[in-house]
Amino acid sequence: MGYEFDTVLVETDDGVATLTLNRPDAMNAFDPTMDREFHEAMWLLDADDAVRVIVVTGAGRAFCSGIDLSGGADVFGAEAHEAHDAAQGVDSDSVPDRSAFWTMRTLVIGAINGAAVGAGLTVPMLFDLRIVAEDAKLGFVFTRRGIVPDANIHWLLPRLIGVERALDLLVTGRMFSGAEAVTMGLALKAVPRADVLAEAQTLAREIATSSAPAASGLVKQLVYEFLGETDRKAAFARETKVIWWSGEQPDAMEGVMSFLEKRPPAWTTSKNVELPEDLR
Repeated sequence: MGYEFDTVLVETDDGVATLTLNRPDAMNAFDPTMDREFHEAMWLLDADDAVRVIVVTGAGRAFCSGIDLSGGADVFGAEAHEAHDAAQGVDSDSVPDRSAFWTMRTLVIGAINGAAVGAGLTVPMLFDLRIVAEDAKLGFVFTRRGIVPDANIHWLLPRLIGVERALDLLVTGRMFSGAEAVTMGLALKAVPRADVLAEAQTLAREIATSSAPAASGLVKQLVYEFLGETDRKAAFARETKVIWWSGEQPDAMEGVMSFLEKRPPAWTTSKNVELPEDLR
C-alpha cells in the first residue's frame, strides 16, 4: 500500500512503519494540513495488516513545536478550532476519536528526536512508548500561553506519573529535558539525539518479528481497557476468557511449534482480529 502526503512522510519496512512529521522549517508545528494528514496516515497504518508497529518522529532538529501560531493570537478559541476542523472536513465532535490512538491494535512508538512542546508533547503522550533525545527540550507550555492543556492529558498524566508531578508540569508549564522525562516515567528511554530513531526502530522491529500481531494488539487493548476498570476480579475474569479464546487460535499453536522447532514464527492471525460477541 502506498502512502503519499504533503506534510508527513511514511515509509514501511518489514512490518515497521515510520511516520515523519515533515515541516522542518516550522519545527514541524501542526497546521491544518499536517494535522489532517497525520491523523489520516495513522489510521490507515492501523488498518494495514502488514504494519505491526508505527514509529512517529520529526524531520530536522525538532519533533514538534505544537500548534502553528503564525496565524496570530486567536488560534485556541472555539471559533478558531471550528474553522480549523471545517478546513479539514472534520466534524468537531469527532476530533477526540481521531486522536484515540490507544484504541488501535497497532503499537505506536514516539521517537522524540528534539524539541516537543505544547501539542507537540501532548500528542506523543497518546502513543504507547516513547524514546526521547537526552537533551530534547520538552514542555507542557499551555498555561504560559493562557490556556489549559489538550489531548486528554489531564486524564493521562496523573495516572502515568502521579498527581503531584503532573500538576507540577501542567501548571508551571516549565521546560524539562528528555533525560528528566525518563526519570519521571514520561518516556521509556533517553538516548543521544542521533540515536533516537534507530533505537525506536530497533524496538519496533523486535516487536514486529517476535510477537504475534493479534496477541500484541489484544494486550494493548486490555491494558487500556483496564485503566478504567475498578473491579480487579472483573478484570481478572475478562483477561482469563480472552486467554482461553486466544489459546484456541492458530497463532497459539504456531507459537508453541516455532519454539519447539527452533524457528521464526509464521503468524497468520490479523492484529485487528475480532473477538467473539461475548468478549467485546
